[in-house]
This record gives sequence, C-alpha cells and structure tokens, in this order.
Amino acid sequence: MPVAVVTDSTAYLPPGIADARGIRTVALEVRLGERSGREGIEIGTAELTAALADRKLDAQTSRPAPAVFADCYEQTLRAGFDSIVSVHLSSELSGTWEAARIAADQVDPRRIRVVDSRAAAMGLGFAVLAAADAASSGQSGAAVEYAATAVAKRCRVFFSVDSLDRLRRGGRIGAAAAFLGTALAVKPILHVEDGKIVPLEKVRTTARAAQRMVDLAVAAAGDGPADVAVHHLAAAERADQVARAISERMTTSRLVVSEIGAVIGAHVGLGALGVVVVPKHG
Repeated sequence: MPVAVVTDSTAYLPPGIADARGIRTVALEVRLGERSGREGIEIGTAELTAALADRKLDAQTSRPAPAVFADCYEQTLRAGFDSIVSVHLSSELSGTWEAARIAADQVDPRRIRVVDSRAAAMGLGFAVLAAADAASSGQSGAAVEYAATAVAKRCRVFFSVDSLDRLRRGGRIGAAAAFLGTALAVKPILHVEDGKIVPLEKVRTTARAAQRMVDLAVAAAGDGPADVAVHHLAAAERADQVARAISERMTTSRLVVSEIGAVIGAHVGLGALGVVVVPKHG
C-alpha cells in the first residue's frame, strides 16, 4: 500500500477533509479548569470560548503522549501501509513533534518519517494536504516528506491578538515583547518565523490590524496564485471581511475560512485573527 499521512489536531483542516483523504490525526490535550480532554473530540472551540469568557477558568494545553503516537503508527502499519510520513506543529511551539519522533524511534524509524512543519494551523494543514497529494499519487516516503517540507518552507503565517498575555503565560512569546504591546495599548501583528512567534508590527486599531494582514498576505503571495486560510476565534465577521478583501486583490487557488481549535485558541485568546499564505511557487 502507499504511504500513510499522519498529523495532529492543530492542522485545522476543513471538516471532512482528513477522513476523505485518509489522513490520520492525533489529538492534543486541552484542560479547562478541572476538565480535560482531546482537542476536537472531548473539547472543541465552543467549550474553549465559553471558558475564555469566564475569566476565572484557566485554559491549558499539552502534547499527546508518545504512546498515543506509537499506537497510531502501529495500527497504520498493521493496516498494510509501507511507510508513514507524520507532519506536525512547529517544535518551537509544542512538544508534539518530539513526542512523534520518540514514538517513531520506538515503532520503526526506518518506515516512519517525522516532519517539523515549523508552522501552525493551516500552515501545517497545507503541508499535510501536499503530503496527502503526493501519497495518493503513489510517491515514495521520501517524496511525500519532501512535498510537505516544500510547502511548509513557503508558508507565511500572520496573526493579530487582542492581548499578548496568553502567549506570554504559555511561553510562546517573550515577556519584553508582551509588555511592550500592553504598555503602548496597540494591536500587535505577529508572524511565525523559523517556527517561532515573533512580533512584526504594531497598529492602533483592530480594523487596521485586519487591513495590514490583507496587505501582508498579498505581498507574501507575490505574482502567482496562493493557497490562503483565514482563521479566527470568535471573530467570524472580521474573518469573512478579510477573506473577501484578499480574494479581491489576489488569485487564490484555495481559500479556507475557519475558526481555530481549542489548543491554539487557548494561547491566542478571543478575537484573534490570522492569515496563512502558501504561494504556489517560490
């Protein structure tokens, strides 16, 4: 059988796509106060937004245990697949890639390739879809891995948040950068650079942040078409406006608009807005 593709729940693929493409997904863990569960299974975005609205209820996340990945890999190989390409959230943002690598070493390192996408959300998702395209065409494990890596390298991720405090508390951004954004009462625009979250610009209003992300997306796409995703958390109207503005200014080969899941949502908070751009060539 051809190569199997595995990812984690932070890829945020459009509903039904993973099942339709045969992509196996390992869920990260979310804890809301005393309640914990797997992202997208026991705990979804609705539960997270309710928890974030209740400021007394803390939201935390954790990677899957290596044993969970090992079980997924063993089941996949027993199903008759020759090899596995496992593509995951940036190792700079989560221990998920490390847990997958440990499991691959335990199960069969010769047949399992673990890819650090250095991205998040549909930045990871588009890399996973590229891997699935290569696998479905009968390409080798090495070629499937290359397809995912090539897309991940072209990916640009931009996002804005109402507050940097959650990113700071989760260790995803430095305290100095978080303090600067809060002290100046600005809306920070951030991006993912070499797998890390890095401040990019500071603007004064939410509307200006949305407009700047449209500008940044268009610039990142260059002259050719691009795959684009617009993500949000409890900001559907703004996300739709951004998606419309992008579609008016550039050619999109795919345009996905979706609410992010509980894991990334727990770190970016309500009102977050993000744009993922993957130029078709570059």
